[in-house]
Amino acid sequence: MVERQGAERRRIGAAALEIRGLNVYYGASHALQGVDLTLDSGVLSVVGRNGMGKTTLCKAIMGLVPVSGGSITFNGEQLVGRSPSAIAQMGIGYVPQGRRLWRSLTVDEHLRMVASGRSGAWTIDRIYSTFPRLAERKSNGGGQLSGGEQQMLAISRALLTNPRLLVMDEPTEGLAPVIVNHVEDILLRIGEEEGIDVLVIEQNIGVATAVAASVGIMVNGRINRVIDSGQLAADRDLQQRLLGVGRHSEDDAGRQAASPLEEADRQAAPGREPASHKVYMSNPVPPTRWSKPTPRRQIIQAARTITGLQASVPAQTELRPLASPGEQVVLVAGTLDTKGEELRFIRDTIRAAGLPVRIVDLSTTGRHSGAEIPAHQIAAYHPRGASGVFSSDRGEAVAGMTLAFERWIERQTGIAGIIGAGGSGGTAMVAPAMRALPIGVPKLIVSTIASGDVSSYVGPSDIVMMHSVADVQGLNSITRSVLANGANAIAGMVRARRESARQPSDDRPTVALTMFGVTTQCVRQITAELDADHDCLVFHATGIGGQSMEKLVESRMVQGVIDVTTTEVCDMLVGGVFPATEDRFGAMIRTRMPYVGSVGALDMVNFRAFETVPEKFRHRNLYRHNPQITLMRTTADENTAMGRWIGERLNAMEAPVRFFLPEKGVSALDAPGQPFHDPAADDALFRALEATVRQTSTRQLIRLPHHINDPEFSAEVVKAYRALHGGGRPQRRARTR
Repeated sequence: MVERQGAERRRIGAAALEIRGLNVYYGASHALQGVDLTLDSGVLSVVGRNGMGKTTLCKAIMGLVPVSGGSITFNGEQLVGRSPSAIAQMGIGYVPQGRRLWRSLTVDEHLRMVASGRSGAWTIDRIYSTFPRLAERKSNGGGQLSGGEQQMLAISRALLTNPRLLVMDEPTEGLAPVIVNHVEDILLRIGEEEGIDVLVIEQNIGVATAVAASVGIMVNGRINRVIDSGQLAADRDLQQRLLGVGRHSEDDAGRQAASPLEEADRQAAPGREPASHKVYMSNPVPPTRWSKPTPRRQIIQAARTITGLQASVPAQTELRPLASPGEQVVLVAGTLDTKGEELRFIRDTIRAAGLPVRIVDLSTTGRHSGAEIPAHQIAAYHPRGASGVFSSDRGEAVAGMTLAFERWIERQTGIAGIIGAGGSGGTAMVAPAMRALPIGVPKLIVSTIASGDVSSYVGPSDIVMMHSVADVQGLNSITRSVLANGANAIAGMVRARRESARQPSDDRPTVALTMFGVTTQCVRQITAELDADHDCLVFHATGIGGQSMEKLVESRMVQGVIDVTTTEVCDMLVGGVFPATEDRFGAMIRTRMPYVGSVGALDMVNFRAFETVPEKFRHRNLYRHNPQITLMRTTADENTAMGRWIGERLNAMEAPVRFFLPEKGVSALDAPGQPFHDPAADDALFRALEATVRQTSTRQLIRLPHHINDPEFSAEVVKAYRALHGGGRPQRRARTR
């Protein structure tokens, strides 16, 4: 039915949504002033500052405010004058700002109330399949859900009406950064749905430009312009001019471009940073929608001068040491304004175990909490100081505290371990800081989301996630037991790490190797040759495996790399499920570590079960590796693209490089007689690398007339590695003969 309606709409040439000359008044206030906007099909974002009329536009479309003039048509049918219920019945779903849920109704009751008597592609079962978190929380009331869960429910409620047009007002407002990413993924999936067009009203420019090809910019009750999303995302000056965003205070990456007013101050004292600086108020008088721009002369006259201590960079201020010299402490991190009882229980349990412990308060209210490390001390590490954290906008405040805590952690010594507890928001606040700590420092999060996909929180680090079972909301028989287990677990890890530090260490140099099932034989042969005098760490090249390896390289916890299996690049460039990031090879580039690598498993892209392979790839050479994994052979064109991309990364390496090209096959499936054997595709990869890499005496591509799993190939790799790194060091402990 939806497909037939969509075809009919395209046949008659009507836009999904067309707004012409729309005017809306609130009393004498002219809120919408002749709005013109067209959504032909797909997804369209509208961005703008607060008070520009974005929410009023949504309400006008849904018939929730009276329209004074102009027209709104949906698939050629006029909406002005219709009731909200009639507009909804025409096929327009609405996700209002603030979610508008009933606190007393459970998740399941919300959904069943909407789904009753309806039929279509979106059903309750499909909702629970698309949003597994809602299935887990189906018996919880609306008031017991986190912000991200509430937004999922609001979106699901609208989808159950099986709309042809979805109007979403500020879907990421007040959400933690990790949850914003999840909602962004949801918007992208909805936008790909056949028959569903989407109008997204959003202040987050990153989300707005990511989900839509075009973005409408709303200024003073009008659509100022509709612009390509890529152009808006890349143009900070345009963002600043139209939206008041895009300029940021200086941070560790260096100073941003100065405004003309700031530049005038700097030129007054050339050759040195001024001991004082001026603070300019762009609006000395509180503005209204009808205010005219403040004259430059008036802004300069109203400027305040800040001198001495006030002018220092807050993020560089050392307020007080974390611990006494030589002492190490366990940190308990979280928001004391909402989880104070639970966090203090964890602290007291760790203290009873005989370990020094401190609570780190990550609350964004700015109120005093009595924590050993108060929130204002953490907030001082934000690039803009406390003003970057203690904001009236909850989403901005949470994001600011997350960044400040990560920067604070990076500047501390004496951390024996760290534990956090909370829901999705609290988990998102502590996880980035934990990831900044070295591998091996005990890290544990007791979280309501730990039973689902936690890859975005854990990343390449060694964070332990413990499911809280019940919500982290007060102490009861369940939460006491779970929180005590978490506290005692972190205490046990800290003690065990201290004890292991007293034991004789294995002084063999550590070498990191990448492996896939189809390059296992090669890696085993290499480790057999090196194991006597090297500590060999093997990483499974599944996207996160490569990131984990490079995190250790960046942390200087490995002394060498044999990157035999670079297959994650395939999934990144072609669209598989185990992709590298754009920073693949970045750790070796930045640390200037000698690099030995190869093209292992660049013949394949990974997908999940066979039925999940995208339709556009169904005609390709596919191999069912197991019931959960399907492999796809890369083409000559894809191999050319991969060769060029990897080649440019190798060119960025200043340390010696030895990169091996096995001419008889790059994986077990690429050997003669195997399903992925394709010499032409392999040759395209090799030729692209040779055409891209600027070879020198230290940066070399080495062709070998062997298969990657042949012993002769492994022997050449080991020989090159030993030439770059030496022979390693023998163990101190005696080895069994």
